[in-house]
Amino acid sequence: MQVFVTGGTGTIGTAVVTELLAHGHTVLALARSDTAARQIHEAGAEVLRGSTADLDVLRAGAERADGVISLAFGGDYSTAGAVAASVAEETAALTTLGETLTGTGRPLVTVSGTPWIPGRASTEADPLPTDGPVGGRGRTVNAVLALASEGVRSTAVRLPRTVHDGGRGGFAGMLTEAARLSGVSGYPGDGAQRWPAVHAKDAAVLFRLALESAPAGTAWHAVADEGDRVRDIATVIGRRLGLPVEPLPVEDFGPFGAIFALDQPATSAHTRATLGWRPTHPALLADLENLRP
Repeated sequence: MQVFVTGGTGTIGTAVVTELLAHGHTVLALARSDTAARQIHEAGAEVLRGSTADLDVLRAGAERADGVISLAFGGDYSTAGAVAASVAEETAALTTLGETLTGTGRPLVTVSGTPWIPGRASTEADPLPTDGPVGGRGRTVNAVLALASEGVRSTAVRLPRTVHDGGRGGFAGMLTEAARLSGVSGYPGDGAQRWPAVHAKDAAVLFRLALESAPAGTAWHAVADEGDRVRDIATVIGRRLGLPVEPLPVEDFGPFGAIFALDQPATSAHTRATLGWRPTHPALLADLENLRP
Protein backbone atom coordinates (compact mmCIF):
# COMPACT_ATOMS: atom_id res chain seq x y z
CA MET A 1 0.00 0.00 0.00
CA GLN A 2 1.23 3.52 -0.79
CA VAL A 3 0.64 5.49 2.43
CA PHE A 4 0.65 9.27 2.76
CA VAL A 5 1.85 10.26 6.24
CA THR A 6 1.78 13.68 7.89
CA GLY A 7 3.84 14.28 11.01
CA GLY A 8 6.26 11.58 9.96
CA THR A 9 9.33 12.98 11.73
CA GLY A 10 8.03 13.28 15.30
CA THR A 11 8.41 10.72 18.07
CA ILE A 12 5.34 8.81 16.87
CA GLY A 13 5.68 9.55 13.17
CA THR A 14 9.26 8.31 12.95
CA ALA A 15 8.19 4.99 14.44
CA VAL A 16 5.13 4.78 12.15
CA VAL A 17 7.18 5.36 8.99
CA THR A 18 9.67 2.70 10.06
CA GLU A 19 6.87 0.25 10.90
CA LEU A 20 5.12 0.76 7.56
CA LEU A 21 8.29 0.31 5.53
CA ALA A 22 9.24 -2.81 7.50
CA HIS A 23 5.91 -4.41 6.56
CA GLY A 24 6.07 -3.87 2.82
CA HIS A 25 4.26 -0.56 2.45
CA THR A 26 5.69 2.44 0.64
CA VAL A 27 5.51 5.86 2.28
CA LEU A 28 5.03 9.37 0.96
CA ALA A 29 5.71 11.69 3.91
CA LEU A 30 5.07 15.40 4.31
CA ALA A 31 8.13 17.53 5.17
CA ARG A 32 8.07 21.22 6.00
CA SER A 33 11.84 21.69 6.31
CA ASP A 34 15.11 20.52 4.80
CA THR A 35 15.90 18.69 8.03
CA ALA A 36 12.59 16.81 7.95
CA ALA A 37 13.02 16.01 4.27
CA ARG A 38 16.47 14.58 4.91
CA GLN A 39 15.18 12.43 7.78
CA ILE A 40 12.34 11.07 5.67
CA HIS A 41 14.65 10.31 2.75
CA GLU A 42 17.17 8.55 4.99
CA ALA A 43 14.35 6.40 6.43
CA GLY A 44 13.58 5.16 2.91
CA ALA A 45 10.39 7.12 2.26
CA GLU A 46 9.49 9.57 -0.49
CA VAL A 47 9.33 13.25 0.45
CA LEU A 48 6.45 15.62 -0.29
CA ARG A 49 7.44 19.18 0.61
CA GLY A 50 4.88 21.31 2.43
CA SER A 51 3.06 21.70 5.73
CA THR A 52 -0.39 20.87 7.03
CA ALA A 53 -1.35 24.48 6.28
CA ASP A 54 -0.76 23.79 2.56
CA LEU A 55 -4.14 22.28 1.73
CA ASP A 56 -3.41 21.83 -1.96
CA VAL A 57 -0.30 19.83 -1.06
CA LEU A 58 -2.31 17.65 1.33
CA ARG A 59 -4.88 17.05 -1.38
CA ALA A 60 -2.19 16.01 -3.85
CA GLY A 61 -0.62 13.65 -1.32
CA ALA A 62 -3.92 11.97 -0.53
CA GLU A 63 -4.78 11.60 -4.22
CA ARG A 64 -1.53 9.69 -4.79
CA ALA A 65 -2.05 7.34 -1.85
CA ASP A 66 -3.91 4.12 -1.14
CA GLY A 67 -4.34 5.29 2.45
CA VAL A 68 -3.50 8.18 4.77
CA ILE A 69 -2.20 8.40 8.34
CA SER A 70 -2.50 11.91 9.74
CA LEU A 71 -0.24 12.55 12.74
CA ALA A 72 0.84 16.18 12.41
CA PHE A 73 -0.06 18.57 15.23
CA GLY A 74 1.55 21.86 16.26
CA GLY A 75 4.26 21.62 18.88
CA ASP A 76 3.64 24.92 20.69
CA TYR A 77 1.77 24.19 23.94
CA SER A 78 2.85 27.36 25.73
CA THR A 79 -0.52 29.13 25.67
CA ALA A 80 -4.18 28.30 25.17
CA GLY A 81 -4.10 30.40 22.00
CA ALA A 82 -1.23 28.39 20.55
CA VAL A 83 -3.04 25.12 21.26
CA ALA A 84 -6.23 26.49 19.67
CA ALA A 85 -4.29 27.49 16.55
CA SER A 86 -2.87 23.97 16.26
CA VAL A 87 -6.34 22.48 16.61
CA ALA A 88 -7.68 24.79 13.90
CA GLU A 89 -4.87 23.87 11.49
CA GLU A 90 -5.38 20.17 12.16
CA THR A 91 -9.13 20.53 11.57
CA ALA A 92 -8.60 22.19 8.19
CA ALA A 93 -6.05 19.54 7.21
CA LEU A 94 -8.27 16.60 8.17
CA THR A 95 -11.27 18.16 6.46
CA THR A 96 -9.23 18.40 3.25
CA LEU A 97 -7.94 14.84 3.54
CA GLY A 98 -11.45 13.54 4.22
CA GLU A 99 -12.92 15.38 1.24
CA THR A 100 -10.19 13.99 -1.00
CA LEU A 101 -10.86 10.41 0.08
CA THR A 102 -14.67 10.61 0.05
CA GLY A 103 -16.18 7.79 -1.97
CA THR A 104 -12.90 5.94 -2.45
CA GLY A 105 -13.16 3.36 0.34
CA ARG A 106 -9.55 4.15 1.24
CA PRO A 107 -8.39 4.30 4.88
CA LEU A 108 -7.86 7.56 6.74
CA VAL A 109 -6.29 7.02 10.16
CA THR A 110 -6.20 9.98 12.50
CA VAL A 111 -5.17 10.47 16.09
CA SER A 112 -6.62 11.79 19.34
CA GLY A 113 -6.08 11.36 23.06
CA THR A 114 -7.79 8.83 25.26
CA PRO A 115 -10.83 10.27 27.08
CA TRP A 116 -11.11 10.49 30.84
CA ILE A 117 -14.06 9.00 32.71
CA PRO A 118 -14.54 9.73 36.45
CA GLY A 119 -14.06 6.69 38.64
CA ARG A 120 -12.81 4.18 36.07
CA ALA A 121 -10.48 3.54 33.17
CA SER A 122 -11.81 4.81 29.85
CA THR A 123 -12.53 2.34 27.04
CA GLU A 124 -12.74 2.53 23.27
CA ALA A 125 -16.53 2.90 23.58
CA ASP A 126 -16.31 6.12 25.60
CA PRO A 127 -16.81 9.43 23.76
CA LEU A 128 -14.07 11.99 23.32
CA PRO A 129 -14.41 15.29 25.19
CA THR A 130 -15.75 18.04 22.92
CA ASP A 131 -15.16 21.00 25.21
CA GLY A 132 -12.19 22.31 27.17
CA PRO A 133 -8.63 22.90 25.87
CA VAL A 134 -8.72 19.99 23.41
CA GLY A 135 -12.45 19.89 22.76
CA GLY A 136 -12.00 21.11 19.21
CA ARG A 137 -9.81 18.13 18.47
CA GLY A 138 -12.50 15.78 19.77
CA ARG A 139 -15.09 17.38 17.48
CA THR A 140 -12.76 17.05 14.51
CA VAL A 141 -12.04 13.38 15.15
CA ASN A 142 -15.76 12.70 15.49
CA ALA A 143 -16.28 14.34 12.09
CA VAL A 144 -13.56 12.17 10.58
CA LEU A 145 -15.17 9.00 11.94
CA ALA A 146 -18.51 10.13 10.51
CA LEU A 147 -16.93 9.97 7.04
CA ALA A 148 -17.50 6.21 7.28
CA SER A 149 -20.96 6.92 5.85
CA GLU A 150 -19.38 8.75 2.90
CA GLY A 151 -17.11 6.03 1.60
CA VAL A 152 -14.01 6.64 3.71
CA ARG A 153 -12.60 3.85 5.90
CA SER A 154 -11.92 6.34 8.66
CA THR A 155 -10.51 5.24 12.01
CA ALA A 156 -8.92 6.93 15.03
CA VAL A 157 -6.05 5.73 17.18
CA ARG A 158 -6.38 7.26 20.62
CA LEU A 159 -3.01 7.89 22.21
CA PRO A 160 -2.44 8.01 25.98
CA ARG A 161 -1.02 11.00 27.83
CA THR A 162 2.55 9.86 27.22
CA VAL A 163 3.92 8.29 24.05
CA HIS A 164 7.57 7.74 24.91
CA ASP A 165 10.85 6.52 23.46
CA GLY A 166 14.06 6.75 25.44
CA GLY A 167 12.27 8.67 28.19
CA ARG A 168 11.17 11.42 25.81
CA GLY A 169 7.68 12.40 24.67
CA GLY A 170 4.16 13.20 25.84
CA PHE A 171 3.11 14.55 29.22
CA ALA A 172 6.07 12.86 30.94
CA GLY A 173 8.33 14.62 28.46
CA MET A 174 6.70 17.93 29.35
CA LEU A 175 7.33 17.25 33.05
CA THR A 176 10.95 16.48 32.21
CA GLU A 177 11.48 19.70 30.26
CA ALA A 178 9.76 21.73 32.98
CA ALA A 179 12.04 20.10 35.57
CA ARG A 180 15.15 20.97 33.58
CA LEU A 181 14.04 24.59 33.32
CA SER A 182 12.86 25.09 36.92
CA GLY A 183 15.28 22.87 38.83
CA VAL A 184 12.37 21.01 40.44
CA SER A 185 10.69 17.80 39.30
CA GLY A 186 7.14 18.91 39.98
CA TYR A 187 3.69 17.44 39.75
CA PRO A 188 0.19 18.93 40.18
CA GLY A 189 -2.11 18.06 43.06
CA ASP A 190 -1.15 15.17 45.31
CA GLY A 191 0.36 13.21 42.43
CA ALA A 192 -1.96 10.23 42.91
CA GLN A 193 -3.68 10.86 39.58
CA ARG A 194 -2.84 8.30 36.90
CA TRP A 195 -1.72 8.79 33.31
CA PRO A 196 -1.76 6.01 30.70
CA ALA A 197 1.29 5.52 28.48
CA VAL A 198 2.67 3.61 25.49
CA HIS A 199 6.04 3.20 23.81
CA ALA A 200 6.15 4.90 20.39
CA LYS A 201 7.16 1.68 18.63
CA ASP A 202 4.17 -0.15 20.08
CA ALA A 203 1.85 2.70 19.07
CA ALA A 204 3.27 2.50 15.53
CA VAL A 205 2.18 -1.13 15.26
CA LEU A 206 -1.39 -0.16 16.10
CA PHE A 207 -1.42 2.59 13.47
CA ARG A 208 -0.37 0.01 10.89
CA LEU A 209 -3.01 -2.47 12.03
CA ALA A 210 -5.71 0.21 11.88
CA LEU A 211 -4.60 1.20 8.38
CA GLU A 212 -4.62 -2.38 7.15
CA SER A 213 -7.75 -3.82 8.70
CA ALA A 214 -9.78 -1.63 11.08
CA PRO A 215 -13.45 -1.22 10.10
CA ALA A 216 -14.73 2.21 9.14
CA GLY A 217 -15.87 4.52 11.91
CA THR A 218 -13.95 2.81 14.72
CA ALA A 219 -11.68 4.04 17.51
CA TRP A 220 -8.82 2.17 19.16
CA HIS A 221 -6.70 2.64 22.27
CA ALA A 222 -2.90 2.52 22.01
CA VAL A 223 -2.54 1.97 25.76
CA ALA A 224 0.19 -0.22 27.20
CA ASP A 225 0.29 1.13 30.79
CA GLU A 226 -3.25 1.75 32.05
CA GLY A 227 -2.17 4.36 34.56
CA ASP A 228 1.11 5.39 36.21
CA ARG A 229 0.84 7.73 39.19
CA VAL A 230 2.14 11.18 38.28
CA ARG A 231 4.07 11.35 41.55
CA ASP A 232 5.90 8.15 40.53
CA ILE A 233 6.70 9.64 37.12
CA ALA A 234 8.06 12.82 38.73
CA THR A 235 10.07 10.76 41.21
CA VAL A 236 11.93 8.89 38.46
CA ILE A 237 12.52 12.15 36.58
CA GLY A 238 13.86 13.80 39.72
CA ARG A 239 16.18 10.93 40.50
CA ARG A 240 17.55 10.73 36.97
CA LEU A 241 18.09 14.50 36.75
CA GLY A 242 19.32 14.90 40.32
CA LEU A 243 16.49 17.29 41.22
CA PRO A 244 14.10 17.58 44.19
CA VAL A 245 10.57 16.24 43.71
CA GLU A 246 7.78 18.54 44.88
CA PRO A 247 4.08 19.26 44.31
CA LEU A 248 3.49 22.47 42.37
CA PRO A 249 0.38 24.60 41.70
CA VAL A 250 -1.70 23.52 38.71
CA GLU A 251 -1.16 26.97 37.20
CA ASP A 252 2.56 26.24 36.85
CA PHE A 253 1.78 23.71 34.13
CA GLY A 254 0.32 26.16 31.62
CA PRO A 255 -2.73 25.49 29.42
CA PHE A 256 -2.62 21.75 30.15
CA GLY A 257 -2.52 22.20 33.94
CA ALA A 258 -6.16 21.25 34.46
CA ILE A 259 -5.72 18.14 32.33
CA PHE A 260 -2.47 17.24 34.10
CA ALA A 261 -4.37 17.21 37.39
CA LEU A 262 -7.01 14.71 36.22
CA ASP A 263 -7.04 11.03 37.08
CA GLN A 264 -7.33 9.52 33.60
CA PRO A 265 -6.44 5.83 33.32
CA ALA A 266 -7.43 4.02 30.13
CA THR A 267 -7.66 0.43 28.95
CA SER A 268 -6.98 -1.20 25.57
CA ALA A 269 -8.68 -4.55 26.18
CA HIS A 270 -10.99 -4.24 23.17
CA THR A 271 -8.16 -3.15 20.89
CA ARG A 272 -5.98 -6.08 21.92
CA ALA A 273 -8.78 -8.62 21.55
CA THR A 274 -10.04 -7.32 18.21
CA LEU A 275 -6.90 -6.26 16.32
CA GLY A 276 -4.44 -8.58 18.05
CA TRP A 277 -2.25 -5.70 19.20
CA ARG A 278 0.36 -6.66 21.81
CA PRO A 279 2.75 -4.07 23.29
CA THR A 280 6.27 -5.47 23.69
CA HIS A 281 8.49 -2.45 24.44
CA PRO A 282 9.47 -1.00 27.85
CA ALA A 283 6.83 0.57 30.07
CA LEU A 284 7.07 4.28 30.88
CA LEU A 285 8.73 4.13 34.29
CA ALA A 286 11.37 1.75 32.96
CA ASP A 287 11.94 3.91 29.88
CA LEU A 288 12.37 7.04 32.00
CA GLU A 289 15.44 5.38 33.48
CA ASN A 290 17.12 6.27 30.17
CA LEU A 291 16.97 10.00 30.95
CA ARG A 292 20.34 11.69 31.26
CA PRO A 293 21.07 14.58 33.66
